[in-house]
Amino acid sequence: MSFSSSDDDSSALSLQSSLEDLSLEFTTDRKFIRWANANPRHPRNWTTNRKVYDTAIIIWLEFFTTAISASGASAAADAQHEFGISHTLSIFLFISMFVSLALRIESSIGGIVCPPFSECFGRRWLYIISMAIYCISCLIIGLVPSISGVVIGRFFSGFMSAIPTAVVPGSIEDLYNAKDRIFFIFLWAMLANTGLIIGPIMGTYIVSTLGWRWIFYIGAIVLGITTGFLFNLQESRHTVLLENEVTKLRKVTGMQELRALNPDHVPDLRTFLQSAVFRPARFLFTEPIVFLVSIIASIAFAMVYLFTEALPTVYGDMGFTTQTSSLPFLALGFGFLLSSLTRVLDHAILDKLYREGKPITPESKLIGFCIGAPVLALGLWWFAWTIPPLVPNVHWIISATALVPIGYSLNEIDTVLAGYLADSYLSYASSGFAAMSFLRAILSAVFPLFTQKMYAGLNANVATSVLAVVSTVFCIIPPLFIRMGARIRKRSKFAERSLQIYMESTVDLDGY
Repeated sequence: MSFSSSDDDSSALSLQSSLEDLSLEFTTDRKFIRWANANPRHPRNWTTNRKVYDTAIIIWLEFFTTAISASGASAAADAQHEFGISHTLSIFLFISMFVSLALRIESSIGGIVCPPFSECFGRRWLYIISMAIYCISCLIIGLVPSISGVVIGRFFSGFMSAIPTAVVPGSIEDLYNAKDRIFFIFLWAMLANTGLIIGPIMGTYIVSTLGWRWIFYIGAIVLGITTGFLFNLQESRHTVLLENEVTKLRKVTGMQELRALNPDHVPDLRTFLQSAVFRPARFLFTEPIVFLVSIIASIAFAMVYLFTEALPTVYGDMGFTTQTSSLPFLALGFGFLLSSLTRVLDHAILDKLYREGKPITPESKLIGFCIGAPVLALGLWWFAWTIPPLVPNVHWIISATALVPIGYSLNEIDTVLAGYLADSYLSYASSGFAAMSFLRAILSAVFPLFTQKMYAGLNANVATSVLAVVSTVFCIIPPLFIRMGARIRKRSKFAERSLQIYMESTVDLDGY
């Protein structure tokens, strides 16, 4: 309903007073209620302590669940003897069951439903429920003395762990403007990738001292504690919170016709299914940016899973023990840390554009991708030809050093492209990221399955060179995005609509 100067004066004054008390305001057409810029209850205006707590807990989820997923390789090697199964089947159960079957179904159900569900109905309970079930799944794996426990537990833990992965980018977009979002997207991606590095190391030492089941006992304990902390998490979806604010306003004024500015509003299940559930699939197959970003980022992410299988084999051939052959993962982790230097460069570029009054676009933040793509190719070629069997008698430190630029570039590609999706699709970042999560799940599951056979059949030098060739081809993509990204987004009705919604509902247009 539209309100104008012809409305009853006393009612108009009362309504205006109530709007000011709640720090709300009318949209310019006076049809809807939206946030006022200074409203302290909008997630962008929360206190620093509140934001730090919520951000820390959801990023911790990504780190730890990723570490548990990557530690599956260590558990697989030990469990195959207990169950009397082949190495390939054990890898399938402990890794691919987690990141393929479970995540494939999650990507088609949870990954499609959960991001738009979180955008329409909120994110908090998705985190709580998924982690509680993940905790129970870890207990099932550890306690059930048969292979069926592994199948059931890894399936559901994979299913549940993928929900935060698809929803976290949206939560970060809820809380931070474009400038601050660079750092937190980086922190999220870096810790997720660090989890992939820590997982095999953690798993190797736990298995050697306590047995493979203790990986999951420890996982259950930590996730149980984390679930308790999640109950103190606040809902961050601003449209859900605005609906609650307008509900209060209706009670105060008695005006039931007041409506919140909520582009996520779905009056019924049918509308939700039609307009929201199929949004991620539509993004993947109709949005060129989402399609290309998903392919590149997923291959980069899956390479880390590939290395969980390849590095122990490569360094085992150099004379490393089972435990010490996992330590070269630390070089990858050090490379992840070097990505922080690129974030400093990002901020310098954005500050310069801001001072000069130039527009800041998603393409303004692609410097890390421009650097990361050629560095990845260089690192892989370096590693490929400093290891046995074709290059014997080269000290292990030479190839381990090559893992530093590889780690840096893998993290850069993952971070920057995730941020690019968030900046391009704004309020619908979770739906855009769901497409990437789908391909991540498939490739992360498939790569470990063929790693050993590829490295044994082609030898480590040629096998790594194949990865280097693929990475070299990636080098043509960053200039393509820089030159054509803006034009592609302008042709996308959804990207334009996302920007329009953002401009209408944000409280910090000056925060770039």
